[in-house]
Amino acid sequence: MHTRESLTDDLRALGVAPGDVLLVQGSLRAVGPVEGGGRAVVEALRAALGDRGTLVAYAATPENSITSRLDRQRTAGLNAAELAAYREAMEPFDPLTTPVSPSVGRLAEEVRLTPGALRSAHPHTSFTAVGPAARTITEGHALESHLGEESPTARLYDLRGRALLIGVDLWVCTAYHLADYRAVPPPDRPYQALVRSADGGKEWVSFEAADIDDRHFPRLVPVVARECAVLNGSFGDASCHLVPIADAVDVIAKWLAENPR
Repeated sequence: MHTRESLTDDLRALGVAPGDVLLVQGSLRAVGPVEGGGRAVVEALRAALGDRGTLVAYAATPENSITSRLDRQRTAGLNAAELAAYREAMEPFDPLTTPVSPSVGRLAEEVRLTPGALRSAHPHTSFTAVGPAARTITEGHALESHLGEESPTARLYDLRGRALLIGVDLWVCTAYHLADYRAVPPPDRPYQALVRSADGGKEWVSFEAADIDDRHFPRLVPVVARECAVLNGSFGDASCHLVPIADAVDVIAKWLAENPR
């Protein structure tokens, strides 16, 4: 069984350094059995980062949207009455209390639950962070900028953050979306989300924003592996990749401009 101390040693051997800004994405299950469970995994990450480091996770919530792929899957085949009942039962997004979607994984929820963690206010693509740079990363997340220039992805770029991909392929990195915005911006489309209103009730917000999609990400793996100083190693039982976010965004943006979808 892995321990907080053994996992911290793994992170240091992999190249995680005190003071880093670290976006973590991946599978807790892939890490294997850990004494103390997911909380100990987060403690190991924070120990490796030290007091000057900031831990970040993607905290998305597609469940409160009527324009997400998840919603389309869940409502397919419902009749009018069933759809109305489903909509009535939907929970609104509240950055202070809404859990991270299970579709994102338990690791992000463990980061969100860490004392002192902050969360950006976007009802679809929020990020949570804990550490000295947490407020800089999470504040000012514009509705119209899911993962663009007015989002935490751009702040991770500015801060020269790195992404630790735990037990997942090299293409599974939400920060890569910033390259889409910078290379050939996707066309806008309408979005709707259910959010907590100022009086504690529910309200719908509608907005136009880029039509984001990650189905082209697997094609980016050779580009990132070849052009970026990716570090590979183990975290518990999981194979991991440590990716410099700014370098990856730059090379992906260049590649996308030369190879439009």
